[in-house]
Amino acid sequence: MTNYRTLDNLEESYFREHPQEIDTYVAEIFSEYATDGDSSALLASLRIIAKVKGITQLAKQTGMTRQGLQKALSSKGNPRLDNVNSIMSALGYRLTAEKINISG
Repeated sequence: MTNYRTLDNLEESYFREHPQEIDTYVAEIFSEYATDGDSSALLASLRIIAKVKGITQLAKQTGMTRQGLQKALSSKGNPRLDNVNSIMSALGYRLTAEKINISG
């Protein structure tokens, strides 16, 4: 039986081998989220980075349980803003506001 790797597995392996690419990836996933509002995709991408950085360590840093962190970053997750802020901080980022041009 062939053992196929999932896209998540491939992305996780890539970022383990190329950690210098994580900053660009994080910026891109938030840019995409700002455009399409797809929170499932954002959380899935953050879950990949969390796995690369270590779920157990991130859970300790955020004050969440490992299971709570995994649930927050699941496709059905709906984390509170303070949880997202804690996760981002533990990953080495902060949430910031960026002015956009609204036509109307």
